[in-house]
Amino acid sequence: MDSEAVRPIPKQAGRGVDLRAIEVRCHDPYLRCALYGAAQTALGVTGCCVLAHSPQGCFQLVDTAFGWQDADYTETLTLCTKLCETEIVHGGEEMLARTILEAQVLKAPILFVVTACGPEIVGDDIIAVCEDLRTQVDFPIVPILCAGFRGDQNHGVDLALDAILRQLVNHDQPDQRLPRSVVVVAPHANANPTWIGDLVWVREMIARMGGKVQAVLTHDTAIEDIRKVSQADGCLVLSHDAGQKAADYLSEQYGIEQWCQGLPLPIGFTNTRNWLTELGRRLGAEQEAQAIIAQGETLVVETCRRRWLEQTGFHRAAVGVVADATVGIPLLRFITEDLEMVPGLVCLRSGQAGMREMLERELVELGLEAKVLLNADVYRSKIALAEVRPEIVLGSNIERHAIEEMGIPFMIQLVNPIVRFRMIDRAYMGYAGMLNLIETMQNDWLDRYRSKRRRYKARW
Repeated sequence: MDSEAVRPIPKQAGRGVDLRAIEVRCHDPYLRCALYGAAQTALGVTGCCVLAHSPQGCFQLVDTAFGWQDADYTETLTLCTKLCETEIVHGGEEMLARTILEAQVLKAPILFVVTACGPEIVGDDIIAVCEDLRTQVDFPIVPILCAGFRGDQNHGVDLALDAILRQLVNHDQPDQRLPRSVVVVAPHANANPTWIGDLVWVREMIARMGGKVQAVLTHDTAIEDIRKVSQADGCLVLSHDAGQKAADYLSEQYGIEQWCQGLPLPIGFTNTRNWLTELGRRLGAEQEAQAIIAQGETLVVETCRRRWLEQTGFHRAAVGVVADATVGIPLLRFITEDLEMVPGLVCLRSGQAGMREMLERELVELGLEAKVLLNADVYRSKIALAEVRPEIVLGSNIERHAIEEMGIPFMIQLVNPIVRFRMIDRAYMGYAGMLNLIETMQNDWLDRYRSKRRRYKARW
């Protein structure tokens, strides 16, 4: 998405949303570089080995991606060529070749080679090295050119997905369709700190409607499943920030149609109802979809009625949302329609093609007049928060620190980076996801009133 400041005008006949670009950028991003996104994606392949052709410092991004994918350290392996000054100046192809050959002792089913800026700048021919060694090792090698200067982590996800689809999918029998089978794309390109919970919910919904997940690109997915991607009946992109290019490739190369395209992801009553209805239509399970919707909406309403929804704290509260497009766009309708809040500021740190139009449509349909920043960095988000001064901010730990001196009373942490340790993955999508969001929001709202000063001496 282009760097912009957007101030939607009121909903009027014959008028849309005025999108006026302001080229203001800084070097204070929310997102890591392409190497991190590519490593995130590669590490979603079960039991793989990821080799970072990089200095040791850049290798820390691979370690961080390992945690985001919740990879199993007893199966998944990471290596690094540990390039030093000599290799950065004179090239590290020899070091890369030696490391790949030595990796044979690890017995990995596949090796991904991801690249940092240094070796690509000095001209290391990573692809040629991998081609020369294919016949000398007993595992496939997938090179991914993903130097940080190529883009942010979401672009790195797209680069890795492209390499996986082109090099691992079986192209021989694309016409053998598996009815009601689905490829799930880019669930990990998401600021939900427990995005795996969303993926579990989507899998459950597909299964309840009689479908089958052919492969997840990528999370805990075997190479054998990836090879059969060409036989899938449809694909679902679970991110508004990355994965669309992969869906387009599947459509062009194999005729695999994208389902639920153009719909905000299923967060909140309306978005979930629309998304499940479309999924049910695609799977020929309209009645089951409606049964799931009725059961889920009853669950949310009954739970909130019995266990007390703190609606007085949310009703008509001025809100600022700072998130990625994956969480931020569907969150708008949820907090506006279901919690009766009034978003006055929307800062989206990222978003892929088509998200600008989706956001515009949501703002107009909801009748919202909000200041909007697209491709926002930390500095511009902070300035916008200081200008708008909402009563409640929905964001990350970064915003928690940013508003400390602004007099903004309520901070609700929903997106990564987050200052919470979570042992259990909690979905944001679907009906249990609504309750998870409400619980988090309500706890953070009540935390504002908890004393920060100890007033008594404990007996123990």
